[in-house]
Amino acid sequence: MKSRNNRRNFLKDFTLGAIGVTALPAAVLAKDTPERKAPGARGFNEVYKGKNNNRIAFPIGGIGAGMFCIEGTGAISHMSIRHNPEMFFEPAMFAAISIKGKGAKVLEQLVPDWKKFGQRDAGLGGTGGATWGLPRFAAAEFKARFPFAEITLKDATMPVAASIKAWSPFVPTEEDNSSLPLGALEYHFTNTGTKTEEFVFSYNARNFMRQGDVQNNIKSIKNGFILSQEAITNAPEKQGHFAIYTTDDNTVVDHCWFRGGWFDPLSMVWNTVKDGKPRSNAPVEKDAPGGSLFVPFTLKPGEKKTVRLMMAWYVPDSKLRIGDDTTGAPHTFHKPWYSSKFKSINEVADHWKENYEVLYKKTSLFSDAFYKSTLPPEVVEAVAANLTILKSATVMRQYDGRFWCWEGSGDNWGSCHGSCTHVWNYAQAVPHLFPALERSLRNTEFKENQNADGHQGFRANIPISPLVHNFHAAADGQLGGIMKVHREWRISGDNAWLQQIYPAVKTSMDYCIRTWDPHKKGIVEEPHHNTYDIEFWGPTGMCTSFYLGALQAIALMGKSLGKDVTEYTTLYAKGKQFLETELYNGEYFIQKIQWTGLNAPDPTKAQSFHTQYSEEARQLLQKEGPKYQYGAGCLSDGILGSWIARVCGMEEPVDAAKTKSHLLAVHKYNLKKDLSAHVNPQRPTFALGNEGGLLLCSWPKGGMLSLPFVYSNEVWTGIEYQVASHLMFMGEVEKGLDIVRACRNRYDGSVRNPFNEYECGHWYARAMSSYGMLQGLTGVRFDAVDGTLFIDSRVGDFTSFISTEKGFGTVSLHKGKPSLTVAYGNIPVKEVIVSGKKVQLG
Repeated sequence: MKSRNNRRNFLKDFTLGAIGVTALPAAVLAKDTPERKAPGARGFNEVYKGKNNNRIAFPIGGIGAGMFCIEGTGAISHMSIRHNPEMFFEPAMFAAISIKGKGAKVLEQLVPDWKKFGQRDAGLGGTGGATWGLPRFAAAEFKARFPFAEITLKDATMPVAASIKAWSPFVPTEEDNSSLPLGALEYHFTNTGTKTEEFVFSYNARNFMRQGDVQNNIKSIKNGFILSQEAITNAPEKQGHFAIYTTDDNTVVDHCWFRGGWFDPLSMVWNTVKDGKPRSNAPVEKDAPGGSLFVPFTLKPGEKKTVRLMMAWYVPDSKLRIGDDTTGAPHTFHKPWYSSKFKSINEVADHWKENYEVLYKKTSLFSDAFYKSTLPPEVVEAVAANLTILKSATVMRQYDGRFWCWEGSGDNWGSCHGSCTHVWNYAQAVPHLFPALERSLRNTEFKENQNADGHQGFRANIPISPLVHNFHAAADGQLGGIMKVHREWRISGDNAWLQQIYPAVKTSMDYCIRTWDPHKKGIVEEPHHNTYDIEFWGPTGMCTSFYLGALQAIALMGKSLGKDVTEYTTLYAKGKQFLETELYNGEYFIQKIQWTGLNAPDPTKAQSFHTQYSEEARQLLQKEGPKYQYGAGCLSDGILGSWIARVCGMEEPVDAAKTKSHLLAVHKYNLKKDLSAHVNPQRPTFALGNEGGLLLCSWPKGGMLSLPFVYSNEVWTGIEYQVASHLMFMGEVEKGLDIVRACRNRYDGSVRNPFNEYECGHWYARAMSSYGMLQGLTGVRFDAVDGTLFIDSRVGDFTSFISTEKGFGTVSLHKGKPSLTVAYGNIPVKEVIVSGKKVQLG
């Protein structure tokens, strides 16, 4: 391993530019943030109430274990525990409180208006609509402190203060403890009356695990019940169990609701609830409609009571399989990681009960550290809101623990399979919070997804297995992966891992050169597939910046291993010169459309998605070139590879002044405060009407094509955050915050769920680019190879969260003096560099 000084000298060999930035006044920090909202509007990172508590659904569950959501009202929805998204599955399950002589109410706010129209449930099925006619509390307020959700219920007619704290374990560096199929709802009660009252808490659920008319049952567990569906012949995936139980030994359990037709079961359950008389019923042989548990208690005026309601699930099999396996191995289906750790629902439930306190403590350490941040509240809100993606149905872990992901979650199907490399390029949360999971993605990419020639498929099979290579590689995905190997190496400090994976990385890099730069100009010139699901023809600022970043990464890694990297440094220098002259129009980076004189066939014969050429399209080809390009456009992703390089622990490969100019142009031309006059025939619901947002592309100097690249008129939150983060790196903090505010104002809870930034599917992975804003504002990065903590603040003094391979905590800067507080684990800092100068930790 070369010394740190040698590495720094090597970086200088790239003649990388530097840019001076002025620290932003302290007023931009969260504690002093000036009002950026209209009178009466909700403040960022504050409580959701009134109109803003309308569409909230907050995921509860483990990484790759499935989820359910607790809504801002207190209702349970989005029950997705069968290894498939079920966004509109609202099971009929509810908590209630009865007060002797004063009636009973469901522990939820009144049903929101948007649910009322349409036949969501006729009352005979198993969905939540059947319960909507039961009395509820008048109002609720919702507060998020990820992964905790706090709901305060209000009703002047009830002499009780009631609140709910919902959560599931989330401990950075501990991926297994963060991947458990479980969650908890703590119900807190205070007697606000003037006399002693007798209460009965109940939790009630239909057997929503039932699969058709096959045998199902409700089983017993201490202080609760298990909704069960047994496996059936030739359909093991139908097996599933959901446990609901408490830690209160006074709990009374009804294992079988009244069996009858029409509305009989729920009607009889509510009779029991409102009468405040717990009903005990032993398990029956089969086909119990539902179950309930009851916790009676008495409170004097001012006295408090907490009921800890625990939930766990176990669905050990699935019918999920995608992709052809080149090994010819027998077909197998996805099995979740947790099924390798637990043999039954009882083992999961026991583990949850036995480890509740320690997991709560560890999770609280994370949440407390994260929310100690003094960064702008819109940034803190955006980062935390998108961490919910890691609890959603978008992410999965297979039996051996390896990470595998969709791009997002469709309403009832996974959206775009295979840990798609060009989408997950943007996501910066996992490599810092759970580095081992992120490295498993690199291992898949450079092993099962890559053939001997270096062609890398950008979508992995599930179960993970060697791919059939029958489609284009994705230039941004494959080149981004090379940069991410560098990131994972610097985060982990694992030199042995780098040495092991480097040969495959080199094979990948050489493939990229042969395929997209066969004449070795240092540019991505041949048609190249990318995240817009089309091919760009001719060199682009976007993918050439990826190429330069990948060349820099492999040169840095190769040099550290004693390899000859001359070819890569030579190509880097040539490409940098071309990008900064030929692809720069004096204000921003562009594309030079080229479709003749290449190795690639005629565009009409090229393999692609939906790029067939009709006769009129052929005429357009002769006039404008291939369909779906951007040419002279100002692309928000136009220098994306440079940002990827930065967050992957390298210097930016492109001239800093030109990069900054491009980003300022993106802010100037693509950020719209009002989209009412904007034309978008593509997917408009991401942002439309009088909402604001950052367009993917614009053509401020003319040259807009008749059919520019698909999605060009849309607004994607993942791109909004990467541009915002990049602006912050360049010292343009306020302009970055402009973009963040436009985004989060769309996700304020009134129309869209603040915890579900959707693109091609719910909980879309690209939005985890938001995590990059932490580094953009503070420059905080820990290099485990050298043991160096870097700080380069754009906001003056600050406190911010940091997560590393072995621990997490906070980093602070006060009057130029840094300090590190480790909340959990270990962060072995050997030296600290603040704005390029070596200093001592305070």
